[in-house]
Amino acid sequence: MRIVSGKFGGRRLSAVPGMETRPTTDKVKESLFNIIGPYFDGGTSLDLFGGSGGLSIEAVSRGIDKAVLIDRQYAAIKTINKNIAVTKHPELFDIFKMDATKALSVLAKKGYTFNLIFLDPPYAKQQIVKDLTIMHENGLLEDDALVVAETDEAANLPTEDWGQFTFIKQQNYGITYLTLYRYKKER
Repeated sequence: MRIVSGKFGGRRLSAVPGMETRPTTDKVKESLFNIIGPYFDGGTSLDLFGGSGGLSIEAVSRGIDKAVLIDRQYAAIKTINKNIAVTKHPELFDIFKMDATKALSVLAKKGYTFNLIFLDPPYAKQQIVKDLTIMHENGLLEDDALVVAETDEAANLPTEDWGQFTFIKQQNYGITYLTLYRYKKER
């Protein structure tokens, strides 16, 4: 794994040891950033299932101001810290070791809001719609926030507008599905 592009481009990243975490492949990551825009002009991102931290590090490398990463596994948090050290800019990242549902409550209490959201849960624990509903209810989403969900086909995510979320597109890469939504505070 590596950082594909931006100010940290080309640097190698480590994967989380063991079989509990499934890293986003470089091919999928490159395709994803080609879809959502190769570079960002600031903002804050949230990776609710941080894994190795690769998506957040890529986003910061491409212009996100601050990335917040959540994971409940000690091995993942250790790997995220190791990978962030590769950037030599740990101040651009906030890391929380906790369950995703608890994290949403903690982040709301701390006053975080997000412009870019990555949701790549373990395939057996996909609850994307529920997590996004909680984010909306807790005021965690900036108007026009972009949501990227990485799932398998069993997630069966909506491919139409729902609630405050506008469906953008769904793309599949083998067993991996990327589904994108745009959040609107007013609809």
